[in-house]
Amino acid sequence: MGRNARTRAGWDGGGTRGDGERMSQAPDARGGQDGERMPQAAAVRGDQDGETEQTAPAPAPAPRTRRRRWIRRGVLALALVVLLPLLTVAVALRLNYAGDPADGTRTRHKDAIWLGHAWVDGRKGDADVTALARRLRNTGIRDLYVHAGPLEHDGTLPASAYPKAAWLIGAVHEAAPGIRVQAWLGDKLATESPDGMHLAEKDTRAAVVRSTREILAAGFDGAHFDLEPLHSGDRDYLDLLDTLRQVTRAHGVPLSVAAHQIDPLPALHSVAGVLAEHPKWWSQAYFGQVARRVDQIAVMSYDTATPLESLYGGYVAQQTSLALEVTPDSTDLLMGLPFYRENNFDHWSFAETVPAAVRGVRLGLSRTDADRANFGVALYVDFAATEADWTAYEKDWVR
Repeated sequence: MGRNARTRAGWDGGGTRGDGERMSQAPDARGGQDGERMPQAAAVRGDQDGETEQTAPAPAPAPRTRRRRWIRRGVLALALVVLLPLLTVAVALRLNYAGDPADGTRTRHKDAIWLGHAWVDGRKGDADVTALARRLRNTGIRDLYVHAGPLEHDGTLPASAYPKAAWLIGAVHEAAPGIRVQAWLGDKLATESPDGMHLAEKDTRAAVVRSTREILAAGFDGAHFDLEPLHSGDRDYLDLLDTLRQVTRAHGVPLSVAAHQIDPLPALHSVAGVLAEHPKWWSQAYFGQVARRVDQIAVMSYDTATPLESLYGGYVAQQTSLALEVTPDSTDLLMGLPFYRENNFDHWSFAETVPAAVRGVRLGLSRTDADRANFGVALYVDFAATEADWTAYEKDWVR
């Protein structure tokens, strides 16, 4: 029943009185024989002699009850606002991880691995090089990114930072012919704090160029740069790469860079920059600008905060496709594999695994450019790698 009161006396369930007279269901329905109008909000009960009994209207909800109800509704609405987009993204990544990689989407023998500073500061010896050469045999690895820095904030690099470089380069060339030893140079940029390298300063960029000339004069087979955090659209970085390319070409060696991940959603780096003051991603267009200025670009496709292997693998598949779309055929594109163990908000070792990454790489390659020749994976990092990491890389990517 609605808000209008209805008499119960004599009802037969069909809307008529006991004497057969049809009762009005309108708001002015009368109860009893005296014809007195009944209040609309009151329930009326009639007995045999026509007397009616009026009941009091239901009490309004207490203010506290209403407040709790609105709080529950607010919490539910907030949960939906937060969880629905996350659920949508998770479903998309999971679907991106589905399917089978195309035949032939395996190593092109242009893979790389990052090596720690111990290789150039005297902690490693001949036996270590022999073991490394044995490890690299029958894999797809062609480049070693050997940590020779870090650069000073002013762009300089003292020779004392890499005292055993000449020994390492000669030993690797002898033990593993065809393997290139590149100098891995990096530094923290002053993009999110005052402490760090200021690429906007012309003198600093000039010092980085001088340091590169010195490192190549020491015998390295290339220069690999990892400057972080590097914000999307940084023109000073592009200017630096233009100058460095001239230097490396004059020496006949590659210019290589480690690259940030690409926006998985349009303009996500801008949103992250506003909300967290850490953009993290590059726009796809900026990634392409960087890729056109170098000989080799390695995507740091780890530290993604994804909590499941399937989601991580789907994310890597997407990153692979996005990078392939804007990287020139003449540039080597490498996708990073997580050869390390950490558990924090950025990286969950049970989710970011080598098998998931390799499968994601192969799926992205299959869907976008399955026959791409200048393509590979880059393993990060040698001193944290386990036998399981190496086995997964060799089984899923090399064989």
